[in-house]
Amino acid sequence: MSEVVHAPSQVRRARYAVAAVFTVHGAVTGSFATRVPWIQDHAGVSAGQLGFALAFTAFGASCAMPLAGRITHRYGSRTALRGLLALWTLSLTLPSLATNLFTLCLAMFMYGATSGTADVAMNALGVEVERLLSKSIMSGLHGMWSAGALIGSAGGTLAAHLGADARVHHALAAATLTALGLLACQWVLDLRPTADEEPPPRFALPPRSALLIGAVGFCAVFAEGASLDWSAVYLRDRLETSAGLAAACTTGFMFTMAAARIVGDAVVNRFGAVRTVRAGGVLAALGGLMIVLAGGPAVAMAGFGLMGLGIAVVVPLCFAAAGHSGPNPSQAIAGVATITYTSGLIAPSLIGGVAQATSLVVSFGVVTVLACGLAVFAGVLRTGGRGDAEVSPRVAAVPDPRT
Repeated sequence: MSEVVHAPSQVRRARYAVAAVFTVHGAVTGSFATRVPWIQDHAGVSAGQLGFALAFTAFGASCAMPLAGRITHRYGSRTALRGLLALWTLSLTLPSLATNLFTLCLAMFMYGATSGTADVAMNALGVEVERLLSKSIMSGLHGMWSAGALIGSAGGTLAAHLGADARVHHALAAATLTALGLLACQWVLDLRPTADEEPPPRFALPPRSALLIGAVGFCAVFAEGASLDWSAVYLRDRLETSAGLAAACTTGFMFTMAAARIVGDAVVNRFGAVRTVRAGGVLAALGGLMIVLAGGPAVAMAGFGLMGLGIAVVVPLCFAAAGHSGPNPSQAIAGVATITYTSGLIAPSLIGGVAQATSLVVSFGVVTVLACGLAVFAGVLRTGGRGDAEVSPRVAAVPDPRT
């Protein structure tokens, strides 16, 4: 990117603008997740077919995410983010319009493609703002994403409780979020490449040093994706709750995620990355056991809350550890991001496939086993012999994206 000197006030304003973009992005996800049972019924698909359709989210994201860097390179960061974020917010309307498996698959493909490209663009801007501020802000940005998802899910919970048609609900939400997103994008940094800068590569293979770190992130994001898209279905189908209470479970999960991410930096600075992730793995595994063994909605909802609390800060710590893991921090972080984001995209479809073959209880048994992996393998975040303290999410762990 071109060397441009940004005034401190401009950088601070850009920080708040990117935080607003993260919030809008999360609100789309929350609005969708709470209405998955309605979408399933409207499309007339089984749990297995729903899982198959959700797999097209991963397929769409995998196809489109490599394009985000090239779009940003061509149009500049502000224009690219403005367009990609608008496509993402408007894609919220598509899943609820599906009337069969085929149209639901098409809708989820577009939903995943727009989500992935907007996600790449806004995270790249977040890293650049963090570099300019010389302090960590990424954990807080991800906390704002969770807060947005909580807001979106709260709206979805209310809509489900009132028995509102998801097509109307999502149309209103998409219009509102598109307007807010376009407004926020006016103040993000407008980064542009130098004249001789080559377009970014389409794919970056993760180095060996990033694989184990990525595996830890995989476990956390798998549990997040599974809980986000299947918690409402679990309560409705397994525990026979109302649509409103089922949607409230998703909201509770998002609330604990948001709260933990907002205070996550302080906890890590006090106890270190390894101990924080290890304790989080124990909490997530305990939450998984409560979900699997729940005989009523209260226990299951508490279990989903513990699951969210336990996994919340894992991914930012994985990114920080990757920055210390080898001679090419940028490639390592890109590799970890690929592994973790892929986990979140494939989790919902795999949960549906296991549920179709066995039951949702067995599906969340798998999630519980993966949560245990966080506690067992948290030590890989202590990299390069530098000690636990150095893998906290500091600015030193984030490479300059222009190098």
